[in-house]
Amino acid sequence: MSVWYSFRSIKFTLLFHLLVCYFFYNPTDSGAVQLTQSNLDTTLASHELVLINFYADWCRFSNMLAPIFDEAADKVAAEFPEAGQVVMGKVDCDRENSVATRFHITKYPTLKVIRNGQPTKREYRGQRSSEAFLSFIQKQLADPIKEFQDLKELKDLDDKKRTVIGYFDRKDVPEYNIFRRVATNLKEDCQFFVGFGAASAQMHPPGQPIVVFRADKARSNEQDETFMGNLNVYDELNVWVSEKCVPLVREITFENAEELTEEGLPFLILFHKPDDNESVKKFNDVVINELLSEKQNINFLTADGVKFAHPLHHLGKSQGDLPLIAIDSFRHMYLFPDISEMEVPGKLKAFLQDLYSGKLHREFHYGPEPVTNTPKQIDGSNKKPTTPPESTFKKLAPSKNRYTLLRDEL
Repeated sequence: MSVWYSFRSIKFTLLFHLLVCYFFYNPTDSGAVQLTQSNLDTTLASHELVLINFYADWCRFSNMLAPIFDEAADKVAAEFPEAGQVVMGKVDCDRENSVATRFHITKYPTLKVIRNGQPTKREYRGQRSSEAFLSFIQKQLADPIKEFQDLKELKDLDDKKRTVIGYFDRKDVPEYNIFRRVATNLKEDCQFFVGFGAASAQMHPPGQPIVVFRADKARSNEQDETFMGNLNVYDELNVWVSEKCVPLVREITFENAEELTEEGLPFLILFHKPDDNESVKKFNDVVINELLSEKQNINFLTADGVKFAHPLHHLGKSQGDLPLIAIDSFRHMYLFPDISEMEVPGKLKAFLQDLYSGKLHREFHYGPEPVTNTPKQIDGSNKKPTTPPESTFKKLAPSKNRYTLLRDEL
């Protein structure tokens, strides 16, 4: 009897230790929250900020990220314990195929940022460490609006950035809450400022707050504008601010290049010297006045020619040749022949049309096409082939050393 009791005691003790080890090393409330079709919408609706890791178990990059992301989730939960503030979640895309389709997942792992229930334009593309994730969350939850105490402070704003300014009587009004939500969504595209009470009383009638857009005067000739819609309607203000803060011509940087290449549109790029704002203004004017109808077919960009010296080298140019304009089709780069003709009506548009028709590619390989009234087939038999410069920006697209691209699996 004592032997049987001893055996049962040992068995119970062993089971107890196994259970303790399981719950200690596999706590149910640690790591990123597993999101499924059944709990996804509730999670998004109940949190201001959600960072989601879309992964696949068979993807080695997903497996590399998984423990780091879970560790970061624990750090974020410890720093931001307030309910409804932030959560880091993960979606197994093989099991939750409908969720992956809903968010247009084309690579693993993809890190989507959801704010106030809506996906932001930009994914997380930063460093993959728990510290970097925590820093990103801290910045995302920081107040996006700077408060000014005197109108004189607005005279010294950076004129290379687009600015939205709110003038309110008080902070505790519905209009300001909506203004803040919009600022939170678009803080990476614009700088936001606000003044209350006496600081802004000269700029608006009592009880009638206003919101004003201030253009980036150093880079464009756009005019300042006052919002004329209803400040109590979030969608109305959000659409207006989005149109003002996201310009037709964007500045490409090493930080946003991956995002821009993933949009899949060829680039029309003005390479300029860092202090050459005049060329940037002229380029902006031409794009807005002549090329607006092409915005669905091409990305209009400016680039610091000192930072992006490598593409210039591929074009056979140097910093001394700036400014210049080129197309990057993600296959080849094509140089606009004469920058002095940028403002000649129709010249840049014709350059784009030559891209669409394939003329630029043919001429790179077979030389200039003959000018004739009768169509002539170009076979290259009497022409010496050339070697067109390869695209350099395609190398800044999502890397195969960082993602598993789904099209590579087909």
